[in-house]
This record gives sequence, structure tokens and C-alpha cells, in this order.
Amino acid sequence: MQVNAYYEDTYEEQADTRVIAVGERDGAPWVALEHCLFHPQGGGQPADRGWVDDHEIVPVRDHETGLIVARAAGDDPLPAFGQGQRVKARIDLTTRTAHAALHTAGHLVEAAGRAQGWVLAANNHFPGQARIEFTAPTPDARLDTPEGREAATEALRGAIAEAIERDLPVTAEYDAEGLRIIRLGDLHSAPCGGTHVRGLGDLDEVVLPTLKVKRGRIRVSYSAAHRER
Repeated sequence: MQVNAYYEDTYEEQADTRVIAVGERDGAPWVALEHCLFHPQGGGQPADRGWVDDHEIVPVRDHETGLIVARAAGDDPLPAFGQGQRVKARIDLTTRTAHAALHTAGHLVEAAGRAQGWVLAANNHFPGQARIEFTAPTPDARLDTPEGREAATEALRGAIAEAIERDLPVTAEYDAEGLRIIRLGDLHSAPCGGTHVRGLGDLDEVVLPTLKVKRGRIRVSYSAAHRER
């Protein structure tokens, strides 16, 4: 059985583990590890950068087996790992925490937007592209003018700053159906399979440009970094 360790500890950087499966995808070999540190791309979050022994890999989900498998990041294929072989897994922790900060900040933007009466429509937590999109069930007259859109954005900024100042804990739990739920203290909860910071006080440089309205959607772009503690 594979343990998706990135669900349990965002900050686990390396582990000694063993190979539980090997195979090929699109003609390229892959390897699956028992203790899987590697978060694959999905849910609006980019894949981790990682290594198996000294070989740089890209993690992807293999839909035939359901496993997270590691493929070579470059043109050189992985060596012939054997099932049961002991290996060392490692992630780029700087990249991981940057992704976790963006993903957590996205939940916080969502919480602030919901407090305005908006409904989540889409999200993207990629660096340089991060945004949350909402719809408004009832017309929001503020959004008809540049001044109103700036005022609405300022309300979001204030709510986000207050939550970060409170340093609300970020926790995960599973519901009765096995769905993973992320909670931002008592502020917000949502199903999610991404990586997250330990508390909102870990967020730094959360910046929201003035929101935009396009094709009936309220688009809130944002950026965020992980605070050094």
C-alpha cells in the first residue's frame, strides 16, 4: 500500500522508503514508492520537484494503478529499480512551501469572497497565475464601477489580513465518506487534496490587485509567499 505522506506533513523533506511497483508510461519507466513524498499536479496545484536517490523526477498519478508514480524529469530515463529496493526520496522543500502558501492563500481568498455573498466558480493556484473566480447569485452593484471594484477588493484584503493576524490553524480531517476536508480555523472549510501551511501566520506577502469582472465572473488574482519563521 502506498502512503501519500504529503497529506500528513507538508514539511517532510526526505524519507528512506522502498519501491512497491515499477512500470512504463508512454514508453518511459516509472517507479512507485511506499512512502510517497511527491504531490502530483492536480486540484489547481503544480507538481512537486523531487528526487529518487539522485535522480530528479516528476510525480504523476497513474490512472491504471491509482498510484503516484515518479518519472524522469529530463531526457535520461530512470535506472532499473527493483520492487522492494530501498531508496531515498527527497523533495525541493522551497518549491513545496511556495505551492502550499499559494494553495492556502487561495482558500483564504475563497473564504473572503464567500463572506461577500459570492459563490466559488473556479480556482488556480499556480505561481504567476493564481486566481479565484466567483459568481454573484444576486447582482453586486459595487462591481459596476472601477471605484466599486477597488472597494470590494479592499474588503477582501482586510478580511484576509485579519485572518492572517489571528494565525488561524490549518488542519485536515476526513468526513464519513473519506473525503479530505481542509479547515482554516473556524473561518472556512473545503474539500481539498493539496498541500497547505500549518497556520495562516505562515503566509506572507499576500497581494490582491483590484478584482476584475469578465463574462459574469468575479476574478480575484492573488500572490502569496511562505513566511520565514
